[in-house]
Amino acid sequence: MRRLIYELTESVRIAAAQIRANKLRSALTALGVIIGIVAVTLMGTAIKGIDAGVDRSMSGFGDDILYVSKWPWSNVDDWWNYRNRKPIRHTYAAQVNEWVATTPGSALRLAVPTAERMTTIIRGEYRLNNIYTLGTTADYSRITRSDLNEGRFFTDFEGQAGSNVCVIGFDVADALFPNESPLGKTIRIRDQNFQVIGVAAKQGSFLGLWSWDSMVAMPLTTFRRYYRVGEGGEIRVQVDNTRMAEAKEELQGLMRRLRGLGPEQRDDFNINEQGTIREQLDPIKNGIAMAGLFITGLALFVGAIGIMNITYVSVKERTKEIGTRKALGARRRTILLQFLVEAVAICFVGGVAGLALAAGLTSLVGIVAPSFPLVFSTSLVVIGLTVSVLTGIFSGFAPAWAASKLDPVVALRYE
Repeated sequence: MRRLIYELTESVRIAAAQIRANKLRSALTALGVIIGIVAVTLMGTAIKGIDAGVDRSMSGFGDDILYVSKWPWSNVDDWWNYRNRKPIRHTYAAQVNEWVATTPGSALRLAVPTAERMTTIIRGEYRLNNIYTLGTTADYSRITRSDLNEGRFFTDFEGQAGSNVCVIGFDVADALFPNESPLGKTIRIRDQNFQVIGVAAKQGSFLGLWSWDSMVAMPLTTFRRYYRVGEGGEIRVQVDNTRMAEAKEELQGLMRRLRGLGPEQRDDFNINEQGTIREQLDPIKNGIAMAGLFITGLALFVGAIGIMNITYVSVKERTKEIGTRKALGARRRTILLQFLVEAVAICFVGGVAGLALAAGLTSLVGIVAPSFPLVFSTSLVVIGLTVSVLTGIFSGFAPAWAASKLDPVVALRYE
């Protein structure tokens, strides 16, 4: 064991000396490995970033919410079938809450009615178009996980009275009230004055997903006074997230009963959940993974061929040295280990350079496009270094094996 450690240490020393003596050749040889490691690292960074971005965007709405809607969140082929469905009535929320109150052990917690529209908001000379406007009840503050940066959410009394009050998102506040607090001030929605009573904390958005940053919420009673609520009605139901499947089944059965559907009739509503959005992003992640793996595989293959070639050249250049070492008693294992370590060392250095380059590119993207989340994790570093070492082993083994089998007499006569 001690001899093996000594041989390994000596091989590392010789490999380091060879890399220092042939810096340019080593750098060019490692170029393929560098490109491959950059590709695999950026691929992993992008995929992890997409997951983190979706989680961040959806976190404010809570991952324990089921959405009872007329339309599914996924693409549909039979559009007319969904178009002809009856609207989702807001009274269902009260009936669901009544079910929860009278059903011990229910997986459902709280139902809140909502309605939504895209609208224009004006404050003086400032104008914001296509702002997501939400009408809901005071209970919405109990199911959302978004905090308020300042102010408060509207109360039951304000909701029942149909008061013209609203809570605005962080970006809306920043655009309409630059360098001042919007609390107590007035904005115009549908040509009506609304008093701002709260501002949501900055949440961030990703890939156009919902975000409190560009939203305005008002009491549902007020919303119904200024908007026609038919197609946009929805019920959001907070459930026990440890019993999500059970809760979805319970809510489906309850909704079928509330809608008066017979056993032979299909559902005329959809129960959506955040997992649907994540599933829709899978093709994007798969595309990034396929492109990254193709570039990685191609670059590592070219890099491995280059390292194998340069290791064969190194064996040829040092044939007499191999003969001398064998004549002095060096074992085949020692020669094999020496050239194998040299190949692995070049790949390892290439892997480190690739990781450093990928980290730099990740930082650059973070500066240029701060809204796109990128996650450069420790696991990617481990994967990158492991891939580079394995590339060195596979590419260097054949020439190292050939060097170890050289006859010392023939090697000493080599010209």
